Amino acid sequence: MTNREWHLISRPVGWPKPEDFALVETPVPTPGEGQVLVRNKYLSVDPYMRGRMSAAKSYAAPYELGKVMQGGAVGEVIASNAEGIATGDHVLHFFGWREYAVMDAKNAVKVDPAAAPLSTYLGVLGMTGLTAYAGLLRTASFKEGDIVFVSGAAGAVGSQVGQLARLLGASRVIGSAGSDDKVKLLVEEYGFDAAFNYKKGPVAEQLREAAPDGIDVYFDNVGGEHLEAAIGSLREGGRIAVCGMISVYNNTEPAPGPRNLARLIQTRGRIQGFLVGDHYDLQPEFVRKVGPWVASGELKYRETVVEGVENTLEAFLGVLRGDNIGKMIVKL
Repeated sequence: MTNREWHLISRPVGWPKPEDFALVETPVPTPGEGQVLVRNKYLSVDPYMRGRMSAAKSYAAPYELGKVMQGGAVGEVIASNAEGIATGDHVLHFFGWREYAVMDAKNAVKVDPAAAPLSTYLGVLGMTGLTAYAGLLRTASFKEGDIVFVSGAAGAVGSQVGQLARLLGASRVIGSAGSDDKVKLLVEEYGFDAAFNYKKGPVAEQLREAAPDGIDVYFDNVGGEHLEAAIGSLREGGRIAVCGMISVYNNTEPAPGPRNLARLIQTRGRIQGFLVGDHYDLQPEFVRKVGPWVASGELKYRETVVEGVENTLEAFLGVLRGDNIGKMIVKL
C-alpha cells in the first residue's frame, strides 16, 4: 500500500504555482503505541493555508519545505494501538493533504457519521461554523436588531455568518459576493435581505445602496476595498470583526490601509481581529444552538466537492480564486 501526500517544495511568491508543490508517494505509515492510522475520506482546504506557505512569522507555524502539509481532515480508523478509539471509528484531525495519516490518539476527535454527513465536521459543524459563531457573537458583539454586512458571503464562513445573524434577530443582513449566481444564492436560499456583486462597481456605492441607514456589524473576510467601505458605512458604536483578508494574501507588496480610519473616532467604532483557536470554549454552546438549525434545515449550507487527492492543490487554488460556493471539500 502506498500513500500519496502533498509536499511544499518552494515558498510561493505572489500567487502559488503548481511547481511550488509536489504530490509524493510514500509507504503507508504504521501506528505506534498510543497511535491510530486513519484513511482520510474528506480534506479541507482553506484560505489561511496560504499564510502558512510563507516563512513570515504568523499565528501558525509555516509549512516546512520538503515535508507534507497539514490541514483539517476526517476519516476512518483502519488500525489502532490506542485505548478509546477502535478500528472502524471515524475521527476529525489535522493531518490532511494526504490519503493516510498516523497520529497520537489525543489528536483525533471521534465524530458520528450517523448524526451528520462526515464532510460537515469540516464545515458547518466544524471549525468553519465555530469561526462564524465566535466572530459574530463574541468578537463583533452582535445583538438583536443589528444591521450586519458580510463580505465573502457565499463562502463557507460568510454564508453561515449571514444566516446566524438572521436567525438571531438581525434587522437587516447584507452580503457581497463575486458573481451574480452567488448573489442570487445569498438572497433566495440563505435569506439575506440584500446582496451585491462587488465586481460590478465600487463596493462603497453598492453598500450604501444596500444599507442606506448604515451598518452596525461588519464581518470581514476580504479586507481592502471592502474594509474601507464598511468603515464608511459604520454607525455609531459599530463593530468590525476581522476574520480574513483574502484580497491581500497573494500581494507581493504591502497593501495600503483604509484611508478613512479617522471615521472610527466619529462613530466610536471598533475593529478587532480574531482567531477561532482562541474560542474553542464556545464549541459546546455552538453545537447546542446551531446543530438543531442545521438538522431542521433552517441553517442551510453548500459544499463545493473536488474528488481525488491529486486534485487537492487545484481545490486550494480554487478557494483563492473564489471558485467555491460554501465550503471547499476534497473527497478521497
